[in-house]
Formats: sequence, structure tokens, C-alpha cells
Amino acid sequence: MNILIVEDEVEIAQLIQQTLERESFSCRLANNGLEALEIFQQQQPDLIILDLMLPGLDGLEVCTRIRQKPSKKDPYILMLTAKGEEIDRVIGLSTGADDYLVKPFSPRELVARVRALLRRSLRQVEQQPTQVYRTSHFIVDLDRHTASRRLNSEQEEPLDLTTLEFNLLATFISYPGRVWSRTQLIDKLWGNDFYGDERVVDTHIRRLRKKIEPDSANPTFIKTIVGLGYKFEDG
Repeated sequence: MNILIVEDEVEIAQLIQQTLERESFSCRLANNGLEALEIFQQQQPDLIILDLMLPGLDGLEVCTRIRQKPSKKDPYILMLTAKGEEIDRVIGLSTGADDYLVKPFSPRELVARVRALLRRSLRQVEQQPTQVYRTSHFIVDLDRHTASRRLNSEQEEPLDLTTLEFNLLATFISYPGRVWSRTQLIDKLWGNDFYGDERVVDTHIRRLRKKIEPDSANPTFIKTIVGLGYKFEDG
């Protein structure tokens, strides 16, 4: 597993690198946002440890740009910050971060968070059965890991989804009409290894809606059930 560490404080960056390399992870360092984006395009890391306060482009902007860039991998992002206020965590998660770790932190906690994030992708691969789901407007092939939208009876449009967006759509489409709470979606997609704020689910659903809905502000397929969660409908 390849990890990109984006941290401008040299001592902290070296500590993180040494800690993770002792656990047999392959690490690369970047000390500013622009360098991080260049390495991301070249290396396609599995996970990015991203400091919030960086010279030039800050961590929030780097996170946003990474999530907007088409890439073969959709890396997990663990955001680091010296701030502990809830609003900072919410902002970080809303830009696409998967987890949030406040400085100072112990090496043991860092390793636990990293392993938990990386196990999510392994669990998703292991649990996907060979199956194709079809609805009026969508086709999701779990074996080929492809998804498409029907434009009419003869035309289909491939959907450019990240791994997590694909698994989220597959979960919805395999249980049409079922209402899912945030907690249930976390259990289904990430299991007991999830660390962080459950509102990260809202971020991923918002991103998925932008790719599959005719009007993401007024969703047709992924409906919000106030006070309960979300459900998928495609009659």
C-alpha cells in the first residue's frame, strides 16, 4: 500500500513516515499542496495523510482538487490538524476527507486509523458477489465494476464513479425502496473499522447525486427521508 504524507513540519512528517514504514507501508513525502497534487497524479497513492494548514494551497483546497480530478484510484484521505473544533471537522469532511485526526496524536492511533481506512477497500472487494443489477435507468455490473445510465431503450451512458460511489450506488440499487440510515450505510460499506463523523455519508451521496441525477438539487433517484436517511427509487 502506497501512502502520500503531506506535511510541512519536517519533524512531524519524518515521524509519520518512520512510524508507517515500520509497519511495512511505502511512503512518500510532500511539504506543500502543489507538490502533493503533482505526486498524486504521478503515483496514485492508496491513502493520503493531509495536513490542514499548508503553505500555498491549504489542505482543504488540496482535498477538493483531488476529489475533482479523474484518476484510476480514489484514495482515502486522512486529514491532520492542530485544531479540534467541530466546525473544522465538518468542513474537512465536506470537502471529501474520509477521516480526521487532531494533533498531537500517538503513533499507535495513527497506525490504527490508517489500517482501518485501507481495510475498507479490501472488505469491499471481498464482499462483492458476481451479479448485475438493472433498473429502469441504471445497470450496475458488480463483476466488471461498471455502472451505466440508460438514455433510452437503445442507448447507455457509462458513469464515471469512484470506488466508494460505485459501492454506494450498488448498495442502493440492490435494495430498491429500502430506507438506509447513515449508520446502516457505514456498517454496510465500511464495517466496524469506520472512524470519523457519520456525516461523511452525506458528502458521498451529494457527489453521487451530481453524477446520476438529472437535477442533483431535486433528486429523482436517491431520495432523502427526513429524520431517517436515504432510499433509492427507480420505477
